[in-house]
Parts: sequence; C-alpha cells; structure tokens
Amino acid sequence: MSRQGLAKLLRANAHHGAIPGFKRNLLLREFLPSLGMSTRTMSSAGLDYMVFGEAYLYRRRNAFGQVLEMDHLPAINMRVKRDGGFVMLQPEGKEIEFHRDEVEHIFNYDVEQNIYGVPDYLGGMQALLLNEAATLFRRRYYSNGAHAGYIFYTNDPNLTEEDEDELKAQITASKGVGNFRSMFVNIPNGAEKAIQIIPVGDFQAKDELEKVKNITRNDVIAAWRMNPALAGIIPENSAGFGDIEKIDRVYTSNEIRPICQLFDQVNDTLRQDRRIAWRDTPAAVENTTLGV
Repeated sequence: MSRQGLAKLLRANAHHGAIPGFKRNLLLREFLPSLGMSTRTMSSAGLDYMVFGEAYLYRRRNAFGQVLEMDHLPAINMRVKRDGGFVMLQPEGKEIEFHRDEVEHIFNYDVEQNIYGVPDYLGGMQALLLNEAATLFRRRYYSNGAHAGYIFYTNDPNLTEEDEDELKAQITASKGVGNFRSMFVNIPNGAEKAIQIIPVGDFQAKDELEKVKNITRNDVIAAWRMNPALAGIIPENSAGFGDIEKIDRVYTSNEIRPICQLFDQVNDTLRQDRRIAWRDTPAAVENTTLGV
C-alpha cells in the first residue's frame, strides 16, 4: 500500500478523516507522559499507528549508551531494510539509516507478512472512495446547475434565425454549464411543444446521493470499528444511541486498551535496556518507564 495514498485518503471523507484523530485522543487519555516520552511524541506515534497500522520511535541515547527518551519517526517515510535495520527516506533521494536496536517498531500484525503494519480499515477503502465520488458528483451538479446540462430542443418553422441567435446568446450568457436563467419566448402560431428542454440526467430527483452517502458512511465507520455514537453521527430515532458514557467505557476497554498493550512493548524494551546498562538496578528502571 502507498503510504502517500493512505495519507491522502484522510482528506477524502469527513468520517475517515476525523476517526483516526479521535482514536488517537482516546489513546492519549490512557497515556502518562514521563521523561521517557512526551505527550507530543506519543500523539504523533499514535496517529501514525491509526493511519498506517504502525509507528516508529527512535531510541535517543547518551554517551554511555543509555536510552534517555524516545523520539517520533514519521511512518510515512520509514522503510525496513533487508538486513533488519531501518531507513528514513529524505527529499532528493537521500536516506538516513538506523540500526536495528536504534528504532522501536510498533505494528499491527498482518497475516500475509510480518515486515510492515497494515491498518484495519482497508476493507472499507472502496466505500470511502465511492463516498468521495458521490460528494464530488453533487458538488459539480450544483456548480453546473445540472449534471451534463440540458438539450434545448426546437422544431417550430416560425422560429426565425434572429430568434435562434438570441436564444443561443441567452444560453451562452447563463452562469454555469447547463444552467438556464428564466426566459420568455413567444412564437406566433407556434405548434405545441415547439420548444422543449430535455434534461440529460437528473441525479437529484432520484435521491441517489443520500443512499450512497449513508451506505458508504456506515461501511467506513464499520471498517474503523467505531461506534456511531462516537463517530459524530446524528441518530435517526428519538431514543438516540443510548448512554454515551457506557458506550465510551466499553469502546475504550475493547478497542483502545489493546492498542495500549501494543505500545507497552516500548516499556518492556526500555526496562530491559536499563537493566543491562545499569546492571539491574530495579529502582532506577521503574522511574524511567514511559507510563503507557
């Protein structure tokens, strides 16, 4: 999957763009900042994990090889080397290489490979793109007055060439393709239906936009495993979605805390590193964990 493509998808749909940030905020609610990792670093790494299914953290060490803190490395530019190290892509084809023990790689396991993380929402990507296409379609519809315009049809022999030129001028001067201003036409002794306006397509009358938007919206939030009450969806019944506090507790317990357990590997690695560097001094080790 293209990292740049996944990043651009965040701007394709309102729900898809807002949900990863919301889940990141729920993750930050469970996070305790410390000297090992700041809230800003955790915020960036958490958003990377939601969008790309993986996050990268750099172990910043002192002169004695002890880890002082963890810094965020943008996942969109990170690649795994064949020898087990890492590379961060830079502009103009430049690269920054990291050894295996310099980077903490947190990723969502994929059944097809165990090199990169994969986000869970990929199954809803087609629904997301269809939602975007429907929105762009309606936007062009309103900008143009009517999608694909109209056929202005005349078949009356009494319509003079001067009248035809005047009608053409009025249509050309209209704002937007296919958008007609109010117009008065008088043809003496004209036949019935001498002038007709035939729409090529009427998307609005069939109300297809609402159906497409609702169906694809449901697919998007299902792909994110997001409860509708937390996704900013307006309930269609008077009862609503129920107790929002209970929904929040259940969602946090089932969705957010398992992600916290994945980030706990940073604590485990840091504890192990501290014990090796400081010859197993538990008191010092416990005071330098990240608090995830």
